[in-house]
Amino acid sequence: MIATLTTRWTLFVPILAALVLAATWGRDIPGVVVAVVSAVLVGAVLSAVYHAEVVAHRVGEPYGALILAVAVTVIEVALIVTMMISGGDKAASLARDTVFAAVMITCNGIFGLVLLVGALRRRIAVFNPEGTGAALATVATLATLSLVLPTFTTSKPGPEFSPAQLAFAAVASLALYGLFVMVQTVRHPDDFLPVEASGAIDEDEEVHGDEPTNRAALISLGLLVLALMCVVGLAKVVSPALEAGIASAGLPQAAVGVVIAMLVLLPETLAAVNSARRNQVQIGLNLALGSAMASIGLTIPVIAIATIWLSGPLVLGLGATQMVLLALTVVVGTLTVVPGRATLLQGGVHLALFAAFVFLAASP
Repeated sequence: MIATLTTRWTLFVPILAALVLAATWGRDIPGVVVAVVSAVLVGAVLSAVYHAEVVAHRVGEPYGALILAVAVTVIEVALIVTMMISGGDKAASLARDTVFAAVMITCNGIFGLVLLVGALRRRIAVFNPEGTGAALATVATLATLSLVLPTFTTSKPGPEFSPAQLAFAAVASLALYGLFVMVQTVRHPDDFLPVEASGAIDEDEEVHGDEPTNRAALISLGLLVLALMCVVGLAKVVSPALEAGIASAGLPQAAVGVVIAMLVLLPETLAAVNSARRNQVQIGLNLALGSAMASIGLTIPVIAIATIWLSGPLVLGLGATQMVLLALTVVVGTLTVVPGRATLLQGGVHLALFAAFVFLAASP
């Protein structure tokens, strides 16, 4: 299956991306090379989406969505830690900005796109409110514990946790994420399976016909990990050019984190939209909320451990504007999830919130 002419390019693009990454890592590259690297980055994203769908088709849902969400987040966390080590005091708020951007992108951008595409295809986007509601509640709790409370605690001045508070937030985040994964995969997996509005999924909408073999799935899993590593690495390679462009445009430094987060989350975005196109809205929502949850649940514990050798402050608390956006996202998300069905309006509302986040990040 993976050796057909239509999919053979997905075998070579991750390898090409790895070679380009090795050739450009840690170097100042001119504008022409930046354009080439960007093109390879897009190819790696598309390849990652394909291999993620092959793996998901082999292992079934909800495991497929979980694999992609965790794989992207683990590599994203490694990127955050690397940039914090090399950034010094300038990277004090990097973890906060990146995690918050990931939450806004997933819970509004990807969430809204999935609902919009699902509603365009079937007039009504149908999903399971039990599983989606549980995921949204977990995201809201994790975001509040890790990103909101530091603004109001008094043990340490500024929007920072004391060492004991950071340790509690890390343990709580990891425990909540682990509990959710157990519920999603062991106790109540049916709550996270697609709900079809009418009839079976169209035959011409299926991307994979026959179930891939174990060998094909393992090859795709390896290429998925390689492609995701290249996506994150190449995003870091082009980030100096992005920073220079953003600085010359007079935009705040936080805008860099938003752009990098968008690049890193491209594979999940495309995979989620593809799922919505196949009338599998629930899988798209699993990807969106699962990515937000993993971004917090895995990043905060790793950052807590990294503070042992990292110097400088660790700013986690959100500002007033960010907290308003987060609160509005939770309220709107709750109203969207409760009925278990959504129209174009709900998708448009979430996309409007995402647009507000992007605009305010560029013009605070």
